[in-house]
Amino acid sequence: MAVMQYKAEKPFAQKHLLTLQDWTPDEIMQCLALASELKDKQKNGVPHEILKGKHLAMIFTKSSTRTRVSFEVGISQLGGKGLFLSDRDIQIGRGESIHDTAEVLSRFVDGIMIRTYKHSDVEGLAKYGSIPVINGLTDEFHPCQILADLLTVYEHLGKLKGLKLAFVGDGFNMAHSLMIGCSKLGIDCAVACPEDYQPKNEYVKWAEKNAEAAGSKVVVTRSVEEAMTGADVLYTDVWASMGQEEESRKRALAFRDYQVNAENWKLTNDGAIFLHCLPAHRGEEVTADIIDGRMSVVFDEAENRLHAQKAVMALLMK
Repeated sequence: MAVMQYKAEKPFAQKHLLTLQDWTPDEIMQCLALASELKDKQKNGVPHEILKGKHLAMIFTKSSTRTRVSFEVGISQLGGKGLFLSDRDIQIGRGESIHDTAEVLSRFVDGIMIRTYKHSDVEGLAKYGSIPVINGLTDEFHPCQILADLLTVYEHLGKLKGLKLAFVGDGFNMAHSLMIGCSKLGIDCAVACPEDYQPKNEYVKWAEKNAEAAGSKVVVTRSVEEAMTGADVLYTDVWASMGQEEESRKRALAFRDYQVNAENWKLTNDGAIFLHCLPAHRGEEVTADIIDGRMSVVFDEAENRLHAQKAVMALLMK
C-alpha cells in the first residue's frame, strides 16, 4: 500500500494530545502521513528507533487490550521503553494529587499516556507536568482511535475530504471524537443516537465550527436512515461501555433500533466500509454478517492503532 504523501504547511507545534480539537487540520495530516510512513517501515523491516532511550509512563485506571499492547509495542519499535502503571501501582485517587503525580513523573520519564475515566485527570497531568501527555481514552474523548480510523479510511478509500462518515450508537467519547476529527478534515459526519444518548452540545458546536471552516457538514439525528444514507464509512460501538455495565438492560432497550445490519447497510454508498473500535458484541450493535463481511476493515483499523500512536509519540516526544 502506498505511503500517504503530505506536505506540511507549518512545523508541528503541539506538546500534548488531549483532544484533536486542539490540533490544526495540518497537524492531524502530518500525524497521519508519519503514521503511514512508519507503518511502511515496519512492514519492510526498516529500523526507525526515533525515540531511542526515551521512556513512556502508561497509566491505566481503565483497562484495555488494544491500548496497552499498541502503546507498549509501539514505544519499543521506536527504540524506547514503556512502563505499565495500573491503578494498583500509582497513588492517583489514593491520596496523591494529579499535581504531584505530574511533577514526579516529569522527573522520571519523557512522556505520559493515560487511559482513564475523567478527562480532567488528563488535563491536570498536562497542566502540572513538563512532559507530553497523550490521552489514551477518557469518558469524553478517544483521539488516538480517531487517528487510526482516519488512516484506515484513507488506506481503503484513497481520500478523506468529501467523504461521509455515519456513526450509529451512543453519543459518547467515540461520537465526540469522530465529529471533531472528521469536521477538521472536511469529512461530513452524521451521528444517529437515541434521544437520551445524544452527544454533548458543547462538542457538537466545536464540530460545527470546524465543519464550517472545512466546507463539510455535521448532523446529529435520532434517525438511523438519515445518518446512514449515502455514507462512505459506517461506524458503530458497543451500547454499554466500560463502567456502564449496570445500564446494559436499559441501554439494550434504548438502542434496539440502532443495530447495524444487512438491511440498513443498503442505505450506504457502493464500496462503503465498516469500522468498529472493538471490542464488539455481535448480534447487538452489529450483526456478524456485517462485521465479518467484505465491507469490514475492523482489523486493519485495530492494527492502525499501533502505527497512529507511534506517530503521535514520535511527534510529541522527539
